[in-house]
Amino acid sequence: MKKFSQRHLLGIKEITTDDIELVFETADNFKTVINRPIKKVPSLRDITVANIFFENSTRTRISFELAQKRLSADVVNFSASSSSVTKGETLVDTVKNILAMKVDMVVMRHPAPGAHIFLSKHIDAQIINAGDGTHEHPTQALLDAFSIREKLGSVKGKKIAIVGDITHSRVALSNIFCLQKLGAEVMVCGPTTLIPKYISSLGVKVEHDLMKALNWCDVANMLRIQLERQDIKYFPSLREYSMLYGLDKKRLDSLDKEIVIMHPGPINRGVEITSDVADSKHSIILNQVENGVAVRMAVMYLLAGQN
Repeated sequence: MKKFSQRHLLGIKEITTDDIELVFETADNFKTVINRPIKKVPSLRDITVANIFFENSTRTRISFELAQKRLSADVVNFSASSSSVTKGETLVDTVKNILAMKVDMVVMRHPAPGAHIFLSKHIDAQIINAGDGTHEHPTQALLDAFSIREKLGSVKGKKIAIVGDITHSRVALSNIFCLQKLGAEVMVCGPTTLIPKYISSLGVKVEHDLMKALNWCDVANMLRIQLERQDIKYFPSLREYSMLYGLDKKRLDSLDKEIVIMHPGPINRGVEITSDVADSKHSIILNQVENGVAVRMAVMYLLAGQN
């Protein structure tokens, strides 16, 4: 049986193409499980997983928790806003106290880039990165690529445009690494102020005209404007952003081909994407949500299988 090459899932950059394919094959099996009348398997029985979130999250946290319960794991949820972190406790002390309760695996979201790498050197439990600042969000990239593979049959050779706030997005960076490892071409599109200068060194195309990007791509992944991470104004107004970079039915219908529409959520309807596009037959946004549970089940199952 093939094994996952890493002890943790800290980022897409660290894992191999074989690891990604292994996650996909395992997720295929789990997808059949979660569509059965009885959705549970005993794969993680006797394993305790702590979900430690130092930033707000709805979909990612619920998706992980559901995946853990489907695998029969014991689950502990920890929210930083209501914890001793607010009293000045350090990250390592917080996690060590949780591990003293005999936790085997930690799923963590943290606002500091690299927090998971730092933690992996200080504790024994396996760590899954559920988002670290503006750095990486590996399980989101895996579920996005898995959803493209499911819809188009393969990721290799496909053209993927990532549109929106690239500078503040951990989803964009993980997606770029993942899609390139699987042989896709990647383009980023957005206002100059929201595209980091280093991005072209990653081997991606850069485009500032949305219609050119849409005409080029097979899949458009529309990112949310991350106002909570923006300390200065990067564009005049949301209305102006929407006029230039928002995807609506008129733009979609003007293309001479059909493209697939994705969004990592939560959607700002009417800003980066209109409701009639988000709910259209082109959209696989709800498939992404469903696939998120299967992919996260696969990741935790493969990591736990190393012990």
